[in-house]
Amino acid sequence: MKLTHAPLRLIIGAFFLNSGLGKRTLEGEAAEQLHGMAAGALPQLRQIDAARFARLLSASEIALGAALLTPFVPSLLGGLGLTAFGAGLVQLYVRTPGLREPGSLKPTQAGIGIAKDSWLVGAGLTLVLDSLTHRRLVR
Repeated sequence: MKLTHAPLRLIIGAFFLNSGLGKRTLEGEAAEQLHGMAAGALPQLRQIDAARFARLLSASEIALGAALLTPFVPSLLGGLGLTAFGAGLVQLYVRTPGLREPGSLKPTQAGIGIAKDSWLVGAGLTLVLDSLTHRRLVR
């Protein structure tokens, strides 16, 4: 891991690890709400029951957080995972009614919390692009 990647990886990794650990015991109505929002944007998720979805989401957040916090995991790999996760959240934002103003990408008050997750895509792409350009410069 490049030293310049450390602040980004540590902060985002800790955030993801904490979020995933917080979802480990999600059940009942909380799991249903989380699943319902995700399934509204990605209808194929309706095939998974809410409790299982919450466990899978928790595990993926824990895995991504741990990967970002682990120095020997390449930034390219961590960045790809972060970009994919962030892209899923952006898709959720774009496809969920009421989160954006009609005909616009501008968030409504209800959409601000999810719209700001777009920074995850930027952070992930930064790790990926820096890793790829660093490799070319070194060779």
